[in-house]
Amino acid sequence: MVSKSLLVRQPSVLIFILLLAAFTLVVTVLSEGFGIGLVSTSFVKVLGKTLCLCLIAIAMDLVWGYCGILSLGHFAFFGLGGYMIGMWLMYERTKDIVLNSLSGAELPPTPSEVRDAIGTQIFGVVGGSEIPVVWYFADSLAAQLALVVLVPGLLALVFGWLAFRSRVTGVYLSILTQAMTLALSLYLFQNDSGLRGNNGLSGLQNLPGLTDVPQSVVSVWFFLASAVALGLGYVLAAYVVSGKFGNVITAIRDDETRIRFMGYPVEAYKLVVFTLTAVIAAIAGALYYPQAGIINPAEIAPIASIYLAVWVAIGGRGRIYGAVIGAAVVSLLSSWFTGGQVPSIPLGFYTVDWVDWWQVLLGFGFVLVTLYAPNGIGGLFDRLIRKDAP
Repeated sequence: MVSKSLLVRQPSVLIFILLLAAFTLVVTVLSEGFGIGLVSTSFVKVLGKTLCLCLIAIAMDLVWGYCGILSLGHFAFFGLGGYMIGMWLMYERTKDIVLNSLSGAELPPTPSEVRDAIGTQIFGVVGGSEIPVVWYFADSLAAQLALVVLVPGLLALVFGWLAFRSRVTGVYLSILTQAMTLALSLYLFQNDSGLRGNNGLSGLQNLPGLTDVPQSVVSVWFFLASAVALGLGYVLAAYVVSGKFGNVITAIRDDETRIRFMGYPVEAYKLVVFTLTAVIAAIAGALYYPQAGIINPAEIAPIASIYLAVWVAIGGRGRIYGAVIGAAVVSLLSSWFTGGQVPSIPLGFYTVDWVDWWQVLLGFGFVLVTLYAPNGIGGLFDRLIRKDAP
């Protein structure tokens, strides 16, 4: 339950939860799976994925907007969360297919034969047949859910401890996080990484054991789960920044040297925030990729983390709701422009195709926000609220 003191310190929490609940209810009622069918299944998935991107934007705002760490590697944690849950989804789905194909055999297949067939089905595309060690727990949902938290969390903990204890700050830390992301992406591109290289994991939209459930229903399930995760993430972020801990990390952002001289363990505070936000990002990824249906190493490329920073900057860093606004606006606009819904503009000598020009438009918008609204869209809301206040 959200405490009264938190609502007093962070009045946006109650407003956000009410708006999110109303939005979730409306989409569910209008969906094809549980409602009157005015909202298509594909658009429900777009909305669900947008909620997941809003959650990782909150994580980015915590680590950058409040703690001052410009991480260009948080999409790596997002992708790792997707890979962890994707392994279970793909393994169990392939297992169902294998068992169905072997059900007509005269003799029942042995566990070893089933496992060999699963390995061939999954890794035949990269010239393999054996199931790698990293898939050891792939047949256990509980284990893979634990790995969604543990793998990105441990990576962030080790990386953060090495970086922060060395007093790496500013642009050098940003470069290190970007290098970490690039190294992970390049590793996953290799066929012998155990995660199918460039092919990635596919068919993630199919829930094992629930093949008879239509995607219209499954999409609403994931949409609701994404909404719950976003609501909990918003409350957690508001709780973290509203107390003494939040005051300390904000002070670290503003004047790290002074806070260190005052006796605060700056590195410990940074490490807690970095690791916590990595876990939040991983949970967002674990909900995002089953709705996307596929994940590959390109999703973890450094450019994705740069886009994430752009979303938070556009929304207004240092404002939790600003991060949500930025991610939602950019995600929905991106789906609109790149989905072929915006007509091309013929200029005679050249035709403007928004699928190709959307990123240019996004970059131009980022420049405009930086020059004329440095506090982002959230800052504009703050100005309107102060203007209307008595």
